Amino acid sequence: MRKVIVMTCLSFGLFFTGVFGENAASAASSKSAVTVAKKYIGTPYKYGGMSPKGFDCSGLVGYSYKKTGKTLPRTAGDMYKKGKKVTKKNLKKGDLIFFSTYKKGASHVGIYVGDNKFIHSSSSKGVKIDQLSNTYWKSKYYGAKRL
Repeated sequence: MRKVIVMTCLSFGLFFTGVFGENAASAASSKSAVTVAKKYIGTPYKYGGMSPKGFDCSGLVGYSYKKTGKTLPRTAGDMYKKGKKVTKKNLKKGDLIFFSTYKKGASHVGIYVGDNKFIHSSSSKGVKIDQLSNTYWKSKYYGAKRL
C-alpha cells in the first residue's frame, strides 16, 4: 500500500512539473526572443531575409525564437496558425503580434515587448520598435498569439 501511495505522489509530481515547467520554459523563451530581437534594432529590411545581414518581418521573428530553441514556420501567415489566441489587453512580452497589411489575413508579424510596443522589421526602416496605438498599426491589427 505504501508503494502505491508513493508512486501516485511521484506520478502527480512529475505530471505537474511537466505541465508547469513547460509553461515556465515557454515564457522564458518568449522573453529571450525579445532580448535577441532588440540586438538587431537598426538592421536593414531585406525581403526574404532571415539573418543579421537583413530581415523581413517573419525572418526576424523566426530568427529570434530559433536562438531560444523554438522553430517557427517561415511566413507570418503560417506563424499565425501556431500558438494560442491572446486578446490585446492580455498581451505579454514575447507574444506574436499580427497585422493584415498588403493582403487579407496575417501578412506582417512582430514580437510584443511590453508597454503597448512591438518590435518588427519594417520594409521602410528595418528592425525597429513601434507603438501598437500608432494610427497605421492600429488600423492593420489582426490578432496575437502566445507560443
